Amino acid sequence: MTFLYSIASFTFFVVYYLVGYRKEVVVQNVSRSFPEKQYGEIHAIVKKFYECFVAYFAEMIKGVSIPAKTLDKKIVFENLELVDLYIKSGRNVIASVGHCGNWEALNFLPHKVQYDVHAVYKPLSSKLANSLMVKLRSRFGMKLIRDKAVTRHILSKNSSPAVYLFIADQRPKIKDEEYRFSLLNQETYFFSGMEKLARTSEAAVIYLHITQLTKGNYKVSCIPINAKAESTKVGEITQKYVELLTENIKEEPYGWLWTHKRWKR
Repeated sequence: MTFLYSIASFTFFVVYYLVGYRKEVVVQNVSRSFPEKQYGEIHAIVKKFYECFVAYFAEMIKGVSIPAKTLDKKIVFENLELVDLYIKSGRNVIASVGHCGNWEALNFLPHKVQYDVHAVYKPLSSKLANSLMVKLRSRFGMKLIRDKAVTRHILSKNSSPAVYLFIADQRPKIKDEEYRFSLLNQETYFFSGMEKLARTSEAAVIYLHITQLTKGNYKVSCIPINAKAESTKVGEITQKYVELLTENIKEEPYGWLWTHKRWKR
């Protein structure tokens, strides 16, 4: 890791100072999200974001070979008892996540529990990159399931109660007014699929709050959103998700994926 972090530091210099990869997008996103912050504060967040961003890639590379014993010391999971309770009651658990911190740390979750954990994903266009992603995410028992197949899978009578990870802060192609909320002072559309699937399958819904304790060390806290999704109103689950995501971002503003053109539309 010392070697990989050294490479990451050099990469940071190139990306931040020389190339300026999507720097204009990042500065604009951070400025609009935190209008109360001064110029110096904005640029401090932007700089630290790039430092963390390249470090995450170094950690992902090491993730291909790092021993489980080592990861067990680096990733702390809090309140997994809540998930155990839902699973034992016969309910699936929809675990909503944001692009906060090194979200790839969640690949280690199956190693910590006795039930299946599925990650909903969209295959990458590059076969090589997709193959590497699958290898990295499934190394500790994570079961990857394509976004187009998740509904059929979770509603199957043959499937046992399990956890389904949804990274739910991406930009949807279709605007649905029932799923438009205020995120970081900006009107933002969200995917409706996560909530609709939770309600249809009568699942419990949680939020996984990811923070960085120290460099390369993370804490993942399980926060309840709703124990019985079928009893909620339209938009209620997503609204709570947005609130928890906002708290997560504000706690560590440099940790979110600011290079994403979240408000392009």
